[in-house]
Amino acid sequence: MAFRGALRRTYTWIAAHAPWSAWAWRNTAFAVAAIPPALPAALGFASKPVWLLLVLVLGPLLSSLQRSRFWSLLGLDVPEIPREHSWSSLRGLTERVRSEATWRQYCYHFLVSPLAGVAGALLVLTWAGGAAAATVYGWGVMPLDARTPGWADYDVITASGVLLLLAAPWLAALLTRLDAIAAAALLGPNRAQELERRVEDLAESRAGVLDAADLERRRIERDLHDGAQQRLVALAMNLGIARATLKDLPPEAKAVIDEAHREAKEAIEELSNLVRGLHPAVLEDRGLDAALSGIAARAPLPVELSVDIGARPGPTVEAVAYFVVSEALANVAKHARARHCSVRVSRVSGRRPGDRLRVTVTDDGAGGADPVRGTGLVGLRKRVGSVDGTIMINSPLGGPTVITVELPCGL
Repeated sequence: MAFRGALRRTYTWIAAHAPWSAWAWRNTAFAVAAIPPALPAALGFASKPVWLLLVLVLGPLLSSLQRSRFWSLLGLDVPEIPREHSWSSLRGLTERVRSEATWRQYCYHFLVSPLAGVAGALLVLTWAGGAAAATVYGWGVMPLDARTPGWADYDVITASGVLLLLAAPWLAALLTRLDAIAAAALLGPNRAQELERRVEDLAESRAGVLDAADLERRRIERDLHDGAQQRLVALAMNLGIARATLKDLPPEAKAVIDEAHREAKEAIEELSNLVRGLHPAVLEDRGLDAALSGIAARAPLPVELSVDIGARPGPTVEAVAYFVVSEALANVAKHARARHCSVRVSRVSGRRPGDRLRVTVTDDGAGGADPVRGTGLVGLRKRVGSVDGTIMINSPLGGPTVITVELPCGL
């Protein structure tokens, strides 16, 4: 069975790459289609300089024709080079003359395109010569029953023609591959610039997603605060009033009211913590200083807080800084066995463009913090990385532990 499967795959491969296959004719048509766009440059080299000037003027048209050839015959999209201004304006013409992408295109038209045209012509000769040589016996030049010394020469010609027909598809495939590589490098945008543009687009889209997520968290926080939380507060107040005014109820009923009142107050506290975890209202209303003061006041150990940031950064960066401090203090309380902690937030200017928000959390605990052991530092890294920030953790055994985070203020 394995032998039959291998034999079937061999037959399929031979049929797909035979001279009469669609693969062979598609590559041949593509290579031959390179001849017409190559004629202007060939005439420019062979005759008057006016033809060279004509090629310069027709450069955008030739580029469009080449892109159409690649897309129509190969399905290969060679993207156009983005331009800020129209070519019909003086600024647009200046932009094109000074652009290295323009000269890469002319390098294709003056160098690659003529060579591709010559190669396409040679491919046509290969197909025609192979077909003519392989069918030499059908020309009627020599009777089939004539056994003369020239008979062997006809066998050689026929064999040569068959070899040319077998080699022509692979020659066409080679020409197609080389032309596609040259077009991607010369006709399309610069790869480095294209990657830079894509990185910028991804950064902008990621910033938009983060802003949208932060806006949605704030909306949920407002809905919970103004809706469910207020209903729970009203419920707790009514239960408290009932407990205080209804004195003649049986002990069992009073116990039920007391239990419901206690559960309502606990639900309010849990919902308040949930709302604060989504997006604290004080952060939006009063800024990072006030929000971090609330975290420091609720911490189970003394926290020294210093905030000096001048103008407020973007809301997304404020939210990330808030949650970084919150999670860091939670980790200190849970793992560090520390007696004291300090949090310092400042705006700094570094080697990267734009100011950065630096958050430093220091504790005098046991040290040895390791993200691999799942102490909450992995979550910190992910949260900081979501806004293209950096985090550095210095935690030797015996302490102290210093976590330094820098966030771009522009987000």
